Amino acid sequence: MAQAKESWGSRVGLILAMAGNAVGLGNFLRFPVQAVQNGGGAFIIPYIVCFVLLGIPLLLVEWSTGKFGGCYGNANSAPYILQSLNKRKIWKYVGGLGVFSNVIIASYYCYIESWTLSYVYHSIVGTFRGMTELQVSGFFDSYLDVTASTTGIPYEAVICYILCLALNIWILSRGLQKGVEVVAKICMPLLLVFGLFLAIKSYTLKAGSQGAIYDGTVGLNFLWQPNLSSLADPKVWLAAAGQIFFTLSLGMGCVQCYASYLKKKDDVVLNSMSAGFINEFCEIVIGSAIIIPIAVGYFGIDKVIELTKLGGFGLGFRSLPFLFTNWGAIMGAIAGIAFFGLLFFAGITSSLAMGSNVTALFNDAYGLNRKKSSYILGLILLVMGLPTVFFYQKGVFDEYDFWGGTVVLVLYAMFEVILFSWIIGVNKGWKMIHEGADMKMPIIFKYVLKYITPTMLIIIFLAAVIKPKDDNWASLSIKGWELDNSSIIGVLQHRGIGPNDKWFSDEYFSEYNGVVDNIRSDAKYHYVTINIGSGMRDIKFKSENQLAVNVGDEINVGDTIYKGKCINNKFYIDLSRIMLLSMFLILCVLIKHGQIKINKRKQTTCQLQP
Repeated sequence: MAQAKESWGSRVGLILAMAGNAVGLGNFLRFPVQAVQNGGGAFIIPYIVCFVLLGIPLLLVEWSTGKFGGCYGNANSAPYILQSLNKRKIWKYVGGLGVFSNVIIASYYCYIESWTLSYVYHSIVGTFRGMTELQVSGFFDSYLDVTASTTGIPYEAVICYILCLALNIWILSRGLQKGVEVVAKICMPLLLVFGLFLAIKSYTLKAGSQGAIYDGTVGLNFLWQPNLSSLADPKVWLAAAGQIFFTLSLGMGCVQCYASYLKKKDDVVLNSMSAGFINEFCEIVIGSAIIIPIAVGYFGIDKVIELTKLGGFGLGFRSLPFLFTNWGAIMGAIAGIAFFGLLFFAGITSSLAMGSNVTALFNDAYGLNRKKSSYILGLILLVMGLPTVFFYQKGVFDEYDFWGGTVVLVLYAMFEVILFSWIIGVNKGWKMIHEGADMKMPIIFKYVLKYITPTMLIIIFLAAVIKPKDDNWASLSIKGWELDNSSIIGVLQHRGIGPNDKWFSDEYFSEYNGVVDNIRSDAKYHYVTINIGSGMRDIKFKSENQLAVNVGDEINVGDTIYKGKCINNKFYIDLSRIMLLSMFLILCVLIKHGQIKINKRKQTTCQLQP
């Protein structure tokens, strides 16, 4: 039988949990990098426009539909929430996209959370003190190698991942109020404290002090100095729309799941806007004031622009631990604890939201309680997550993130807003938004919901499908154009995979231009380190294979590094795609079978009624 319906213990707990769902790793690692790459201060203009036209409407849609599903459809998971809105069978499978994205993202999010906990430990014990920048960067590579250990514990990365996953499952098993809500009330205030501490430290950084060559304010000015010419670039607007979309955790069903525990008279408008603006504060005020200003203070603007090409992980895990050591043993340790602790809090509050949607599916469909649902989720995440741990550097992580953490989110949001505004009807939807509301949204948002938001989502999806090379939208032509490697079509076709384009081969070819910096060996493996100018890249292969390069050799893409049997990344990428497709199909079967169970329970209830 279905369990007694859970509910939030307080409005504060609800808002903090919702804000925790939205405030994730992207607020602190992705947003500042996106701003640097898309016009600096000018990026905030399309960012705010997209927040108004895309972010706020989708928040209203997901909060109101979630509340409706919980109050009138007795549903707490995305598939059955959407099914309660419209009886066509297809909608529960659209909701299945949300559950699918939760499973995939949570499986690798727990892995990233384990990185942050490990880096908190290494900050406390002073592991990074005395290391050079290259050594700190190499430390991250060593941590990602499951056969290596930074603490002496065998398979350290795997153990840390399992412990972090177990922590998530234990919290989820305690339920909504005693688990998720308690964690939100603890983690979100600490996240704000740690973030403000680092922002103040960044702002007060002075040239000539603690090894800095520029004031911290130079980095802030660089980040927000407007390059107004970029406003005419479609790439900037698409990047801003994408950032708004992902920073608010939209298109995943998590918001709907949390909102389904609201009561009929709870205020969707006030609560959704409160959670949304907390997220924006964390992103714009705190997120922009940490990584870039500190990095510019020590490296200078040109090098930081180059480093942002490696993404937020590069700056966060390869650069900042080294820079914190300039602040002295005690302050450096405190900064490391604050930064990686902040990332952990941001990560776990988000992964708990994802897990809640999946456990709600098992409760809705099969009547399983929180503990049983959480344990099943833990097993699923372990099976799906371990490939990202063992084969992170083989492309599995990126494949999960692209399909489960990007494409599916846009699809889900596009379908749900069409359902809300056109199939249910925006008039009925407007009433759903304002049921029990103490405040009313401006009437203009009614028309934004019907026309502008769906159009923007369709454009975003189509742009991702046909994205031109190097984001050069001026190259679009009726005669055709070259697709970017990161376009959906390009990814499907393995564009840009490099010279190692077969599953198995007898030679391994270089994927970089550079110089062989070092070669070392142990009983099992050879290690070739290539200096590519912007950093070092390690290639690891079995000792029985034959080396084809020497230290000091200048190599180009396609040159042979070693000869012997090898399994290339393409094999692992295709294997991960098979796993992703299989997981979605399994979820669809569970959802369909669950609907049969729900219908039978309803029939039984009707028969028992006088």
